[in-house]
Amino acid sequence: MTGFSIQRLPFEKTAVDAWARDDARHPNWPVVYVIDSSGTRRKLYVGETVSTATRMRQHLTGSKKNEGLDSIRVVIDERFNKSVCLDLESHLIRWFHGDGRYELLNGNDGLTDAQYYDRALYRESFRDVFEALRAEGLFSRSIPQIENSDLFKLSPFKALNDDQAIAITDVIEGLLADMEDADRRSTLVVQGSPGTGKTIIAIFLMKLLADIRDHQDHDDVQPDSIFADFFVPENRELLADLRMALVIPQQSLRESVKKVFTKTPRLDPSMVLTPFQVGESDAAFDFILVDETHRLGQRANQASGVQNRKFRDINIALFGEDDPRYTQLDWIKARSRHQLLLVDGEQSVRPHDLSPAIRTREVRAARDQHRQYRLTTQMRVRAGADYVEYVRALLRDERPVRPDLGDYDLRMFDDLGEMQAAIRARDAEVGLSRLVAGYAWDWVSRRDPQAFDITLDGIRLRWNSTDKDWINAPGSLDEVGSIHTVQGYDLNYAGVIIGPDLRVSPATGHIVTDWDAYRDKKGKERTGHLAASFGDDDLLVFIRNVYGVLLTRGMLGTYVYVCDPELRERLTRLLA
Repeated sequence: MTGFSIQRLPFEKTAVDAWARDDARHPNWPVVYVIDSSGTRRKLYVGETVSTATRMRQHLTGSKKNEGLDSIRVVIDERFNKSVCLDLESHLIRWFHGDGRYELLNGNDGLTDAQYYDRALYRESFRDVFEALRAEGLFSRSIPQIENSDLFKLSPFKALNDDQAIAITDVIEGLLADMEDADRRSTLVVQGSPGTGKTIIAIFLMKLLADIRDHQDHDDVQPDSIFADFFVPENRELLADLRMALVIPQQSLRESVKKVFTKTPRLDPSMVLTPFQVGESDAAFDFILVDETHRLGQRANQASGVQNRKFRDINIALFGEDDPRYTQLDWIKARSRHQLLLVDGEQSVRPHDLSPAIRTREVRAARDQHRQYRLTTQMRVRAGADYVEYVRALLRDERPVRPDLGDYDLRMFDDLGEMQAAIRARDAEVGLSRLVAGYAWDWVSRRDPQAFDITLDGIRLRWNSTDKDWINAPGSLDEVGSIHTVQGYDLNYAGVIIGPDLRVSPATGHIVTDWDAYRDKKGKERTGHLAASFGDDDLLVFIRNVYGVLLTRGMLGTYVYVCDPELRERLTRLLA
């Protein structure tokens, strides 16, 4: 299905008027269009309409007239209808933002992902449209390169599923209602398993709130878009001086999100903060969103003496004392009127992470105030939510029935070299395929870059050589990623090495942990809420969570190698 044409004309009224007279379809036919600038500051807007000439005249007298735009490209196809155009518009917006070449002028009032007749066939033609626009210089990379990038995966320009759209609608409605009372403080909670889109919800919400806040009456908001009803003067007034931030505890994910904010109008990388930056801030925030809330820290031994002093100083500044009961969540609540916490308790991986009691308290309090929201639809793993629960049940030492995983590529390997070769092959085919492992080997290469950390089956490997954006770093295909570099990220294929820290006990037949084999010193430190009673069962929970995260990174497939022979035999039998 390639019967489209792309017509180009200047972004000028006389050119639009002349073009409208050339063909009966020009003033009255469903089309998708792109308006761009060729100057030093490249800007671009993507739209769809059934009345092209009228729409262009509106742009020429509206908010687009002062953006330096100078060229229009109109995609016309006799087989297009409104649903097709909405879908193509959505794809082009995501591809343009993921490519990063242009500053995208579109707002975030909601992209469509609706079903319609012959959708799969039409979507094949979208790639032809992409290639035609790429040939004209509008894209700098291929679709696979764009879709494998963090800029695409973490973009706020997402076609939401029903689950996510409902959650965002409910969060916005709840937040706006809470903000109407100047004396009210509130905490909202979104819960979801790995791959349900918690990080995307946070980024999407920040862009949507910024767009509502800065919206002008002449701006383009489609009346039938998902969130159009929020773009009204009273909400704009309520959000007029909105100061918000996104807190991300993990350094690697935080740096990736900053890059996305750099390329997103109305967002700025300075809005992405560490918990310490919030605690040290002199100014208050109206709204703070916290991704991976379960990774916020307690008053425990920090990674450095500097951070220990900072924790103490922040506690004293905010609460008048350095009491161990105060956590980084308390800092965030002290510095903001409203908070949104995105939580999955089964992704807590260290003793100094927020305690289960605190997480439970926050969820219950939010539920009592009707401010608890759930995400259930699996967006990362092609096998769906059943796979995520299946993996977690296996790690809990249960005997679940293997669900139908469709074409999800789940394999066990008994030779690490073979799994490494398979991951390399998948990376050559689709990209973003990496080896990851539990923290069961010392990080020797951190001090000696020439040394190897992991030696198995004659294969020698090193841990990730960088903590920032490791997945996309040069040489990452030859390394092994740890939990701290991959949590929150997507891979196409993950090759998971389950180390000797998890094994089957010969005495009981149960899955247990090997304390000595687990090499994350901070991961087994007697600190925080476990300072007086941290034992093997507690460590087992954290190690299960680590592998639960690693085994749910792969969107298209997961390959597994297990060091302990008994555990390997058991998982091979259950996964087959």
